[in-house]
Amino acid sequence: MGNAAEHQDQELSAEELAEIEKKYDEGAATRSVSPGFARFLRYVALTYAVYHYLTAGFGLPPDYWHMGWHLAGLFILTYSLFPLVKTKTAFDLKTGALRLGGVPYLDVILMVLGTASALYLGFAWHGVPFLGIEEQTFRMGNPNGYDLLFGCILIVLVLDIARRTLGWILPLIICVFMSYALFGPFFPGILQHPGVKFNTFVSSMYFPQEGIFGVTLWVVSTIVFHFVLFGVIAQRTGLGQLFIDNASILAGRYTGGPAKVSVVSSAFFGTISGSSVANTVSTGALTIPNMKRLGYPGHFAGGVEAAASAGGQITPPIMGAAAFIMAEFLEVPYTTIVIAAIFPALLHYVGVFTVVHLMARRLNLQGLSKEMLPKFGKVWRDGWANIVPLVGLLVVLFSGYTPYMSAFVGISLSIIAGMSRMRTPVTLIYAAAFIAFVIWKYMGDGFDLQMSIILIVGAIVATLNPQQRVSVREMADTFETGVKYALAVGAASAAVGIVIGVINTTGVGFRIGFMVTQAASNLGNDLHWLFAFGTWELFSVEDLTLFISLVFIALACILMGAGVPTTALYIMLVSVAQPALAQLGIPPIASHMFVLYYGVVAEITPPVCTSAYAAAAIAGSNPFRTGISAFTLGLGKVVAPMAFVYAPVLLFVSSTGFDFWEFSYTATSCIAGVICLSAAVVGYWLTPMGAVLRVLMAMAGLVFIAPSLQADLAALIIASPAVISQVIARRRHLATT
Repeated sequence: MGNAAEHQDQELSAEELAEIEKKYDEGAATRSVSPGFARFLRYVALTYAVYHYLTAGFGLPPDYWHMGWHLAGLFILTYSLFPLVKTKTAFDLKTGALRLGGVPYLDVILMVLGTASALYLGFAWHGVPFLGIEEQTFRMGNPNGYDLLFGCILIVLVLDIARRTLGWILPLIICVFMSYALFGPFFPGILQHPGVKFNTFVSSMYFPQEGIFGVTLWVVSTIVFHFVLFGVIAQRTGLGQLFIDNASILAGRYTGGPAKVSVVSSAFFGTISGSSVANTVSTGALTIPNMKRLGYPGHFAGGVEAAASAGGQITPPIMGAAAFIMAEFLEVPYTTIVIAAIFPALLHYVGVFTVVHLMARRLNLQGLSKEMLPKFGKVWRDGWANIVPLVGLLVVLFSGYTPYMSAFVGISLSIIAGMSRMRTPVTLIYAAAFIAFVIWKYMGDGFDLQMSIILIVGAIVATLNPQQRVSVREMADTFETGVKYALAVGAASAAVGIVIGVINTTGVGFRIGFMVTQAASNLGNDLHWLFAFGTWELFSVEDLTLFISLVFIALACILMGAGVPTTALYIMLVSVAQPALAQLGIPPIASHMFVLYYGVVAEITPPVCTSAYAAAAIAGSNPFRTGISAFTLGLGKVVAPMAFVYAPVLLFVSSTGFDFWEFSYTATSCIAGVICLSAAVVGYWLTPMGAVLRVLMAMAGLVFIAPSLQADLAALIIASPAVISQVIARRRHLATT
């Protein structure tokens, strides 16, 4: 009876979980509006989702119209759902003379102005003779009065929607960049530049190719939105539960079972979800109470879930929004980024898994009993059809089609798996429509015969789903939720386009990059004597310069990551890091991955670590301690970027080429380093470890990460006292039991 009460105590209801997600996920907390206005917003959200879904499959309109429609939808939904200032009562329903359906008239006016400024570009692209507006080509760099008016409105309102969805930090950083562009002559030293004229600034921020209508908004409006939508639909139709059940079957019965289930399910879930907080709440609802029942401290249980969930943004095949933007920046197929991310993601999960295992051994925690585990046969008998959409998406993606076409296929198959059933013939209309689309694409040489057959078979197989059918209303709710999830990333992408515009216009990225390498070089020269003995040197000045540059950039990522979303942080910092690391001979893909990883590390680095705070709310633990636990558990993610900068072979696709033996050796060395660090964090390997042995293991772990034979030999020498004493202590323990 006591157990049942405790179980009831620790399980959270769906409403409580939704509240936690609202509190910690920027895009989840929204204002209450009147039923009539809610209906209007529902139609807007569904129109928005259907527009993106159809354009992904049937073809995109011109960029300026497509991004304009995307921005217009962002303005309508953001100004309706996010209040001017977030107070305790700001989200409550308020009606009165100065409100429309619970939305203040000020927000309605801003919504109209934002929508007009977003759509004006398409309207005036080919000129409007009766208003005296020339064709856009003649106005580039020389905007007319209308351009200046709508351009200024757009810049201000894009910053405002970013502030409403994500808080003050990102808009303030962008304002610093804007000040730098406009007031260049007042900056000191190497940062000084002639300054950009106001007209030129507005023109470059407003007109396409750079600025707001640049690469970031294009990627989010044509690719990221669709993958967010796919992740939400796939999760709601049963793929998320299939992942959790299979993780329980795979890892539940071993030492510290529920914690390992958390790691495995978060890794699975990360393949369809780019949001760390959504991942934490979805899988943590089940795994955190299970870990606590098993005996893990609350802060550790929350830390495990947060660290594992933060890995979702770097877990192939569907990574966070930043990965799609990286593919555009590097001008490589998205599949190249996916392949490059395989080993680094594996290293992250090896680190989390090792800490969990050692902590379970230290606390002597057993796995789940056979009765508590889901039955393999039942799980797959009920849920097998939910894997069809993911398989369809990956087949199209890896066959060389565009990412948005693969997302279109994934969403279509998810709708079929959720709503079409052979036993209800009328519902087969969804499958029939998709099959007709595939045949149409085949007739127009869009799909080859093999791909067409695979997709038609996939659609037919998905209709055999034995699970209960999803109703039209439930699917509409899911589409609406997917749109709300995409608002924050859309606002961030539009706002951060301003940063890219400033960097391209002023060259500030190269200036700061030069300052970083110069400072690192000076510091390297000053410290070189510590590592040189006569003519022999342990590390050259170049080695020290590279290492110090990496540390500077890593610290900048972690510090700036306090409150800035991973995607925006990646875009801002890669503009600085890429020039700096390129000067030091680092391949572009390695430097981009380096920045992305440290951007994700910021998600679990106190004091601002939203994933850990969401996990702490579920675990009922101290948020700061949970953040510390998450950070220590994520050590694999902290050291992995250093490894692949020094050994780009770990990324498979680096320009330095791939050598299997070099890869195998370097990968083994890195894994050994992560295991040593994990043992140092937990204070346990074969038996409990004292402080001195933990320090030795930590030092050995860091040296192992440096991929060279000398470093590995040095690491073995450093670790040997700890390893030998652990083996002896283990034998003594076994002899006495």
